[in-house]
Amino acid sequence: MTEPGDAGRPVRLGGGQGFYGDGHEPVAALLEAGVDYLVCEALAELTLAILAKDRLRDEALGYTRDLPRYVAAAAPYLLDGRTRLITNAGGINPVAAGRAIAGLAKEAGVSGLRVATVVGDDVRPRAAELGLPDDALFANAYLGARPIVEALAAGADVVVTGRVADASLFLAPLVHEHGWAWDDWDRLAAGVTAGHLLECSGQVTGGNYSGAWWENPDPLHIGFPIGEVAADGTMVLTKPEGTGGMVTFDTVREQLLYEVHDPARYLNPDVVADFTTVRLDDLGDDRVRVSGATGGPAPHTYKGLVCTPAGWAGEVRFGYSWPDAEAKARAALGFVRGRAEAAGLAVDEWHEEYFGVNAYGGDTVDLGPRAVGDLEPPEVIGRLAWRAADRDVVAAVARDVGVLGLSGPPTITGTGRARDGKPTQLLSVEPFFVDRSSVDAGVRVDLQAL
Repeated sequence: MTEPGDAGRPVRLGGGQGFYGDGHEPVAALLEAGVDYLVCEALAELTLAILAKDRLRDEALGYTRDLPRYVAAAAPYLLDGRTRLITNAGGINPVAAGRAIAGLAKEAGVSGLRVATVVGDDVRPRAAELGLPDDALFANAYLGARPIVEALAAGADVVVTGRVADASLFLAPLVHEHGWAWDDWDRLAAGVTAGHLLECSGQVTGGNYSGAWWENPDPLHIGFPIGEVAADGTMVLTKPEGTGGMVTFDTVREQLLYEVHDPARYLNPDVVADFTTVRLDDLGDDRVRVSGATGGPAPHTYKGLVCTPAGWAGEVRFGYSWPDAEAKARAALGFVRGRAEAAGLAVDEWHEEYFGVNAYGGDTVDLGPRAVGDLEPPEVIGRLAWRAADRDVVAAVARDVGVLGLSGPPTITGTGRARDGKPTQLLSVEPFFVDRSSVDAGVRVDLQAL
């Protein structure tokens, strides 16, 4: 671990997670390689909706439930001061996440761990003032690095946040260790660039790579990224020695442009970064140097996400074989819709698609002289989805699907989504913007010693 303000060596950041449900095995190699900070980025827009459903079922939930696994893996390194853990796995309930870590520590007989919880990104109490729906399941602003820096300065070994911007999780330890000023825009931009490159775990080390993906060595044992960040913001991006995957100019370049609308104005709560000035130098041996980022003042607003209930959905899929596979599938889905309409069920929206026709293709059957060269799919799977405001309406359509078995077209084959499928609750997630000063006033860091 470097001392704050120590320019003697780079700060080593390990990108330990790229999403909720990511593989946790590569974390061991990061810790063994020696990282000052293990940073686990767990949240996407979809993730927050999943966590909202969890909290609807149990108020004690709302955080990513694989969090204890990462804490347990890092515990020996946390306790002897070799590393610190920063994560936004607190989701929409960081307080509950902190309690979960405390429970894990007690169960394992661990003491001496200092856990900080960052709260204040939840703006639901101000929904009316902000013009947000009063039935919001969550409404969270994307915070920046400042509260994490505060937690690190207070001595936290583990920092758990709610909705913090992905790259800011990585920027915070750099500000803390190197003593960067909050108006040192170029260094802050360099830190955000580093975070942006490290935040997606294996995606920068050869995973999900759209170039020569087949050249990625041993993806089964892919190594997650390590960023060695100097005091001037220059980073060497690499991975643990002996792990699979690859770090090249192209894998890093592709990640740099991931989820970027305007490379000249990458908006972050802490700085507006300009990626067009970034230089990448492939040093070989899975090492790429990243330098040259520039930046400007941070936006006056935070981005936020608000989630509201959006009704219920149902789905069925049935397969039909040749001959007349497509015609049978279309007739079957029409049969289901017709019965629902005849029963007066208030379905708001229907959606049909046919695998093998307009979803994805496959081999075809030559019908010979009968069709003069026409080709027909050997089988077609019809998928019917429907949406309604009332859960009972969705369930009623699903229950009625079974009538197809003996009264619909021939050669029906089920695919696992049929009459017993439970209605799925739909959630709508929309962005909004909120004045940052009004949010910052409610942000706090709670530190507990376990």
